[in-house]
Amino acid sequence: MTIILGIDPGSRLCGYGLISARGNKLDYLASGVIKMGASPFPERLHTIFTDISDIIEEFAPAAAAIEDVFMGKNASSALKLGQARGAAIVACTRYDLPVAEYSPRRVKQALVGKGQAEKSQVQQMVKSLLGLASVPAEDAADALAIAICHATTESTLIRMAGVKAGRRGRLQASD
Repeated sequence: MTIILGIDPGSRLCGYGLISARGNKLDYLASGVIKMGASPFPERLHTIFTDISDIIEEFAPAAAAIEDVFMGKNASSALKLGQARGAAIVACTRYDLPVAEYSPRRVKQALVGKGQAEKSQVQQMVKSLLGLASVPAEDAADALAIAICHATTESTLIRMAGVKAGRRGRLQASD
């Protein structure tokens, strides 16, 4: 079983989601949203770093996956998003977690089958794939989707390379 931390970074709301993956079987562990509100920007970055660090300490994931930066209408927002991503990535690397990065389009393709999927479609697929009783909050659903994307990508790559997961999620060559 491999525990994967998915992160949907943001400068005011940062979603996180944890799943366990064993082959094609995915199980929900936890999810939520780190809310920073209107505090000064450096304090928000600190909150992301400390809260992600706390989550890593609690759940001890083997890998992390984070949404890649995308350029929206506002360059300033993209820069802030990049800094929020940086705070989360540094928290992960502090614990020697490998960090994979996925574009929003790639995550949507992995879950819904098309890169232009609506957020509500992603939320419904997360609910369905993880067997949840209700649809998770948008940012938490995005983080879980990123973790699922990573799990399915890793699983596919492992099958293609002819290797299997060994103890503690480490990869071993097949004989």
